Amino acid sequence: MTNATTQETESTSLHVRRSRVVAASPIYYGWIILIAGTIGYIMSSPGQTYSVSIFLEYFIEDLSINRSTVSTLYMLGTLTASSAMPFVGRQLDQRGPRAMVVVISALFALACVYMGFVQNALMLGIGFLFIRMLGQGSLCIVSGNILNQWWVRRRGLILSIAGVVVAVLGSGTFPSLIHMLIERFGWRASYQLLGMAIALVMLPVGWLFFRRKPEDYGLLPDGAKSLSTAPATGAAHIVEENWSSREAVRTMAFWIIGLGLGSLSMLGTGLQFHMVSIFEDSGLSAEYAANAFMFVAITIAIVRIISGVLVDRIAARFLLFAALIGQTTSLLMAPRLGISTAWVYGIVLGATNSLQMTVSTVIWAKYFGRQHLGAITGVASMIGVAGSSLGPMPMGIARDLFGSYTLALTALAVLPFSLGIVVLFSKEPRRR
Repeated sequence: MTNATTQETESTSLHVRRSRVVAASPIYYGWIILIAGTIGYIMSSPGQTYSVSIFLEYFIEDLSINRSTVSTLYMLGTLTASSAMPFVGRQLDQRGPRAMVVVISALFALACVYMGFVQNALMLGIGFLFIRMLGQGSLCIVSGNILNQWWVRRRGLILSIAGVVVAVLGSGTFPSLIHMLIERFGWRASYQLLGMAIALVMLPVGWLFFRRKPEDYGLLPDGAKSLSTAPATGAAHIVEENWSSREAVRTMAFWIIGLGLGSLSMLGTGLQFHMVSIFEDSGLSAEYAANAFMFVAITIAIVRIISGVLVDRIAARFLLFAALIGQTTSLLMAPRLGISTAWVYGIVLGATNSLQMTVSTVIWAKYFGRQHLGAITGVASMIGVAGSSLGPMPMGIARDLFGSYTLALTALAVLPFSLGIVVLFSKEPRRR
């Protein structure tokens, strides 16, 4: 590997930005970034499948459309939203996270308010497009990017801490919270209240605390050393290989990992989207399904800490392999649930989701560096978001046609198992 292809972290920049917020921080500002980025992940919840799934039965009943139609609309909206992710990633690299998070949060809040006014299938499809593009896609890209920029050596641990909080306050809390809001205010007002919460929380947090990479402020990742006294000559503590997005997408590793994560998004989204219906088919109530998200979240929190420590010590592909095998298991279990096995299913589903999140938030910076991380994660997110669009439709159609999910879920289990074998024997990218 030549010196031209191995680049030190950009700690020797002659231009150091001034920020009163960064300068006033009594601790390494990366800890503030950890809090702000975690809030960003949590506030993406109204656009995530675990939240949309609680509204699903109300869409079907109030708008007089069947499950197949809603699933197809969700697929089309999410698939179209995925095409915007590379653009969002490039804009993030160019304009910085602060400007991007403000614009994204404002639009996301408006999209949630709009959801309360939908009257037909077309309006619902448009709503799906914007909440998926702005919530599940864009807000998560920006939040994950700043965490990866400010932390390198302890990236896995830091992202696992964020993941635990998101699991408890996001996927663990929002489904039950939404269920209570709907019972009290109705589903339309509930989505509008979620939009107001995004505007009141995420807009000020993003504007006040989101910042570019630490080198721009005379710092190094992980708080290793301040360069404020010698910005032009300070020695970098972090050495990483930075790839452009064009170089990254030409590697076999990018597509193997991308397709593995994409399949997890697809199948996991499908299972979460039809969570209530899957539980009801097994004789379990909708409230039972909503509460099960908390049990899943607890498992996510525990596994996230363990996997966050492991990902800094072992190859990330081993964790991805475990996630794909877990997904295979959850697909085979889902149509065969009972009161006792439902909790085992929740453990498997939670562990799978946790491993997926750990790998997806760490691996792109680990493989391809931070310099063009926005553009690279934009392309990777496009694959993930596109994958998540494809899961609900075949499951919903199978349920309408055959009255059961069994055939579809059993057949789909072949996909993650096959990809898991491929991932296990893949290698990290290396420049020639």
